[in-house]
Amino acid sequence: MADLRGGDLSRLRQLNSLTAIRALRGAGPLTLSALAERAGLSRPSMKEVTDELMALGWVEEVPPSPGTMGRPARRYRFRADSGYLVGVDIGGHNIRAALSDLDGEILAETRQPVLPDAPLDERLAAIERAVSGCLALSRTTVADVWSISVGTIGVIDVEGRVIYSAAVPAWRDLDLAGKLREMFPCQVLIENDSRLAAMAEARRGVARGARDVVFLHVGRRMGAGLIIGGKVHRGFGAAAGEISMLPEARWFDAPEHLNTCACVPAGTAPEDAAGYTLAAARNGDPVAVEAVERYVDDLAVGTAAMVLILDPQMVVLGGGFSRSSDVLLDRLRERLERTCMRMPEVRASTLGDECVVVGAIDYAVDHLDDQLFTPDKGPLPLT
Repeated sequence: MADLRGGDLSRLRQLNSLTAIRALRGAGPLTLSALAERAGLSRPSMKEVTDELMALGWVEEVPPSPGTMGRPARRYRFRADSGYLVGVDIGGHNIRAALSDLDGEILAETRQPVLPDAPLDERLAAIERAVSGCLALSRTTVADVWSISVGTIGVIDVEGRVIYSAAVPAWRDLDLAGKLREMFPCQVLIENDSRLAAMAEARRGVARGARDVVFLHVGRRMGAGLIIGGKVHRGFGAAAGEISMLPEARWFDAPEHLNTCACVPAGTAPEDAAGYTLAAARNGDPVAVEAVERYVDDLAVGTAAMVLILDPQMVVLGGGFSRSSDVLLDRLRERLERTCMRMPEVRASTLGDECVVVGAIDYAVDHLDDQLFTPDKGPLPLT
């Protein structure tokens, strides 16, 4: 509790309000008695706090369930629908967007195709269309959005500038944060897509509860995200996990084993070639199997290096190729067993292609908590 010797009653009310909001966000609708117990306050004190939060628009009373007999106890919930968050996954071939409430519950999703060599203006327009599609599906407007969180391909700096992007030439040396702030009248957050994917898998996916994780973001390009001590590891300059930049790791060109396999029919779209090879390997095509073996050989080099350095609890195979985990996972596990002093669990993602956009939503929720629901700042009145 706050020290009241200085008469800081407003500070005490703020701390009590934060405690109440955290309890409601973590548990859903609660009665006044249950809320008071969780917050460690008397029932009359909690009633004052709840009334103030209702006046500010942060909390509302939940109507009794239909058919409830007698006089039910009043229940209260955090108004997660008082604002919205948008997550965006900027990939080489697709832009995905999702809209959620303030608790991170996803309400709408859209996808816009885009070519890797599309001009900058065209790619930015695809982002705007993807976000607008989510707003239309959820019958909201951009004015209702509090924050847009973006996961992007490429190496980014701490200011949200893309300093390198092999997959999208137009992305290099781009002040992405600045461009998006010109497009959207709300807070804009930028993060590397592999780190957001790792966050999503640790929060909602197969790595939930694991404190040390190597997330392999495998698809038409290769990336990695690291969870250390239960937190996403960015590194000093936000470049942690970029092992594909090291030629000896053999990640940069690894997907070409699948993309250029002789089993792929002529005329197959480049973005579908690897999927065709993986499907053919699943069916026992010897040429495809050989291509997969070479691909996993390369994948295992960089993965083993990270495992030996970090000694993680778990390695997660994620990204687009995780749909073919039945083809890849055992092969990867067998190669890691040859070189790793202690074998981590090796698991397949449960989020698949959604990992980045879901991670972007979780990233926005974290920033919301930090800005509004921490003791140093506290909840802001709704206008």
